[in-house]
Amino acid sequence: MPDTQAAGPNRDMVGKALSLLTLLGDHPHGAVASALARQSGLPLSTAHRLLGSLVREGYVKFDPSSRQYTVGLRIFQLAQTVSVAYGFAGMTRPILEGVSALTREVTLLAVLDGSQQLYVHTVQGPQQVRVVGEPGTHGPLHCAASGKVLIAFSPDSVRSHLVDTIALDKFTANTITDRNAFRAEIDIVLSRGYAIADEEHEVGIRAISVPVFVNQNIVAAVATAGPAFRTSVNQLVQHVQTLEEAARSLSTVMALHN
Repeated sequence: MPDTQAAGPNRDMVGKALSLLTLLGDHPHGAVASALARQSGLPLSTAHRLLGSLVREGYVKFDPSSRQYTVGLRIFQLAQTVSVAYGFAGMTRPILEGVSALTREVTLLAVLDGSQQLYVHTVQGPQQVRVVGEPGTHGPLHCAASGKVLIAFSPDSVRSHLVDTIALDKFTANTITDRNAFRAEIDIVLSRGYAIADEEHEVGIRAISVPVFVNQNIVAAVATAGPAFRTSVNQLVQHVQTLEEAARSLSTVMALHN
């Protein structure tokens, strides 16, 4: 039988190390230990000790000249493994490139990660003014087309939990912040099969998204987004068929890895 008294502090230290690693991900050009300690709320000595352990294991890299820590190649290795395991590599990108070639706008692939969405792929269109959704970054669910899709087509228990509990933070005048209105919005998405975000997360940006299923379970959402000055809601709706065809192709690719 495991020693739960000993395991508790160990688990706590693992959590603290992971929190430092997560913070470090927000500093692609590096950060010093004191800054990471301050942001995490950890004593500087604890931060130093945990960062040293992460450096030894290859998850973090330390530059003695600048005294800065950066994310190590071990993270890249793990990310590539996860990407392949979930079908986010290989043939996934060409499918998204095909969508952008037709819509001439950015195509994004996102997955549900707790109470947020995680962007796993972004393919830009040929237009000069572009929408950015960096792979590996998180975004809110309630005001994004892909986020609404990820909620709407989740299992009933997950959908109900998210609709009832996620923060409905206001980003623009169009953001849905009323709980009942949001619940009604998710019902509409579930009924019609796609979601629209009309300048709800960022002023001047519109998007449309459809679900990607594997074995009848949602695994991702694929979306097209563009600046509002050249992309009306009606124009976005015309891309639904293109997105649905891409979703079927993505489903086939991802099924090979599940």
